[in-house]
Amino acid sequence: MSFPANLKYTKDHEWISLDGNTATIGITDFAQHELGDIVYVDISTTGKTLAAEEVFGTVEAVKTVSDLFLPVAGTITEVNPALEANPELVNSDPYGEGWMVKMTVENPATIDSLMDAAAYESLVS
Repeated sequence: MSFPANLKYTKDHEWISLDGNTATIGITDFAQHELGDIVYVDISTTGKTLAAEEVFGTVEAVKTVSDLFLPVAGTITEVNPALEANPELVNSDPYGEGWMVKMTVENPATIDSLMDAAAYESLVS
């Protein structure tokens, strides 16, 4: 399993990458592995402003449905269009083509409170 050092992580198994005040968010390699084959991603929060830890969508695997939690407060600006036709991208490339949403972060400094790769790896080990 991989835990890229350039990302921050949540206890709910989301990752976040920040570029200025724009963040890209997805689920971790650990999360996709635990869920199994992902068959559907349901995110209908584009344009909505949400608080940290609010549900921004769900991911459906063969055996279960799991909520997706926003790592930090902000406004969802984009949902990965590739996931509609190819939800399995979350399994095959969770940190790349399998990203889920982009958002404008209210306060970029809040990302510093999230786990780094070493802390997240320790959490899931």
